[in-house]
Amino acid sequence: MNQARYVIALATLMFVPGSVLFWFSLHPFVRFWRRLGAKPALALHYLLIAAIGALVYWQRRRLLAVEFGTNWYLFAIGVAMLFAGAMLKRQFGPHLRFKILTGLPELDPERYPSRLLTEGIYSRIRHPRYVQYVAVVLGYALISNYLAVYLLTALLIPALALVIRWEERELRQRFGKQYEDYCARVPRFIPRLRWRKRTQ
Repeated sequence: MNQARYVIALATLMFVPGSVLFWFSLHPFVRFWRRLGAKPALALHYLLIAAIGALVYWQRRRLLAVEFGTNWYLFAIGVAMLFAGAMLKRQFGPHLRFKILTGLPELDPERYPSRLLTEGIYSRIRHPRYVQYVAVVLGYALISNYLAVYLLTALLIPALALVIRWEERELRQRFGKQYEDYCARVPRFIPRLRWRKRTQ
């Protein structure tokens, strides 16, 4: 079990920071990346993700020096978080094709046009993918029980909050009033309770 926890912690540290930095770079500087071109932009970002992963692997002993052992209560909560993340992924997965996940509509909107997603889970919350991402990373943190993964999870939330602000600004520019109306109807993260009227 200790080896499995170590592998989970290492993999989380290797891949999560780079994937977040991808969107951290893409949204605020999208005009620059569009001028550069989608393929070079993606190539540079993939190199960045690989470089961060390699750096983490190189420093793995320092980064993973503090761990708290196997805690089965935290393990159970972590598994529940992963299950919740998987259920969310099933809800938004069919709507988010590979080209959307790689940022192609942002990088090249003329070649990869997209529409505003407002159906399914997107009729309840605006950012199910980010909610799912936090749930999964928190699940890995609880299962692995390493200090570095907890710190990464704590940093992930404000980082994604910034990414969401930049993403929403870009969506407002792309969809205009349609997106403004959508924001007025649908909350970011927590769905509104729906009360059914009683029929007399």
